[in-house]
Amino acid sequence: MRVFLNGEPRELDEGATVDAAVAITGAPDRGVAVAVDGEVVPRGQWTSMQLQEDQKVEVLQAVQGG
Repeated sequence: MRVFLNGEPRELDEGATVDAAVAITGAPDRGVAVAVDGEVVPRGQWTSMQLQEDQKVEVLQAVQGG
């Protein structure tokens, strides 16, 4: 199945969840937020929310500094 992960088309297994998308970005365990089609997904739902074909997934990492 194809999704757009941080603006780039990516192939994921059918039934892939938000946490699988986060994992392939290499994002750390802390300081990460995810939005699917513009809606923030609470961390507690990452393992249960299945992604659908052509959804837009944004994985954002907080960074320190200015």
